[in-house]
Amino acid sequence: MARLMREAGLKARVDRVYRRQKKSRTFFKGLVNRRLEQEKASKINQQWAADVTYIKVGNRWGYLAVVIDVYSKKVLSWALSDRLDSNLTMFTIVKALASRKPKRGLLFHTDRGREYCADRVRHLLAEHGVEQSMNRPGKCTDNAEVESFFKSLKGELIKDAPIANLSHLREKLRKYIQYFYNRTRLHSSIGYMSPIAFEKQCT
Repeated sequence: MARLMREAGLKARVDRVYRRQKKSRTFFKGLVNRRLEQEKASKINQQWAADVTYIKVGNRWGYLAVVIDVYSKKVLSWALSDRLDSNLTMFTIVKALASRKPKRGLLFHTDRGREYCADRVRHLLAEHGVEQSMNRPGKCTDNAEVESFFKSLKGELIKDAPIANLSHLREKLRKYIQYFYNRTRLHSSIGYMSPIAFEKQCT
């Protein structure tokens, strides 16, 4: 691939992931990393991962929250808002649960952000029999699947692309996630298949 790109004069476009700095790391007591206690995901709806990233929109920030199936790398749900709070993360969790209807015992992994530590989020997950897991302090690589998605998204869609407003960004995200990332983009970790094609093969 590298040789073909060089011969065609093509260059990969990447961007760094903007990580928010938490003002208080002890605002909520984080949970332990349950992923370290389990084997690697071996089927869909066994482990999900979620996170929120910042995207610059003019002079403001937009906040993108996603839920990803760790095994298939499919983005199960996403939401964009101009506010970072538990309403944003709750929406993505409820949407993912409604579309996938996982069995009890699903592992749900996130960072230690307060929007995932909120009582209402914990209660929602508990009601559906979902086991909550969080990164170890300072270990963002514990949530590598979502970090990898954000890096791809910002390098392939956001970098150097003018974004007029949240509505414009939302439409760009919809096309990228639903029609490119989930359906077309090939992932080396799942045998160079798209997430949807990989899930069809699994079922």
